[in-house]
Amino acid sequence: MNSKIGFYISSALVGLALISSMLFVVDQRQFGVVYSLGQIKDVITEPGLNVKLPPPFQNVTYIDKRLLTLDNADTEPMLTAEKQRVVIDWYARWRITDPSEYIRNVGLDESAGAIQLARVVRNAFQEEINKRTVKELLSLKREALLEDVKREVLAAVKGAKPWGVDVVDVRITRADYVDAITESVYRRMEAERKRVANELRSTGAAEGEKIRADADRQREVTVANAYREAQKIKGEGDAQAAQIYAESFGRDAQFAQFYRSLEAYKTTFSKKSDVMVVDPSTDFFKAFRGSGASSAAPAKK
Repeated sequence: MNSKIGFYISSALVGLALISSMLFVVDQRQFGVVYSLGQIKDVITEPGLNVKLPPPFQNVTYIDKRLLTLDNADTEPMLTAEKQRVVIDWYARWRITDPSEYIRNVGLDESAGAIQLARVVRNAFQEEINKRTVKELLSLKREALLEDVKREVLAAVKGAKPWGVDVVDVRITRADYVDAITESVYRRMEAERKRVANELRSTGAAEGEKIRADADRQREVTVANAYREAQKIKGEGDAQAAQIYAESFGRDAQFAQFYRSLEAYKTTFSKKSDVMVVDPSTDFFKAFRGSGASSAAPAKK
């Protein structure tokens, strides 16, 4: 009894193992490739549960059907039309469209296609960059370059032996000179910026000197005009003062002479320490003598 139960359990386990080896699930992100004795028997493109013969009669492998990205890992420089060495970083977007052709002509997995596609894309870039200058590589003509590269890559993968892949897009992420040239370019740029800065400083200094000279000239002109106006006003004032003196003193000549003598005395004897040697009989002391004579005349009477 127990042996029968064990036999049934063993048979059930073997049956389950056999059934599980015959069933496989294809994910919506994959292709399922069924091999029969090393030859491709069927390609499953739709997701779901599928059945095959148990190994070793049939086996199944999976290939990614999603859009894949291939990044450039090669930093070897390329030559432009003017023989300048540049380094570019690029990436390509590609997918496997026909697993049968891919497996026959490329490889069993995605890495094999990535290696061969990287070589093809690099060769296409090298050929197209050889036809163009650095200016064209960095300008709006880059789009034409990428279109030509993509066309060459598609021609290579869809040629006499199709790879079963489709290249969706090819792009450049960076284009630069090699390190030695880049350093030289930076030095030239720095020298040019310094030259422009020195030129601007010189121009600014010259403009400053010009502005200062113009300001000094305007100041001199303004001071001269002000001095001229001041002298004119002073002359007019002196003339008016002289006219007023003349009009005032003309009314009494004796008083005018006496007033002027007093002004002269006031100016002459401004300090007590002043010493003068003057003949008293001169006209300078006429006012004093006249004052004495006029004061002595009443005494005689």
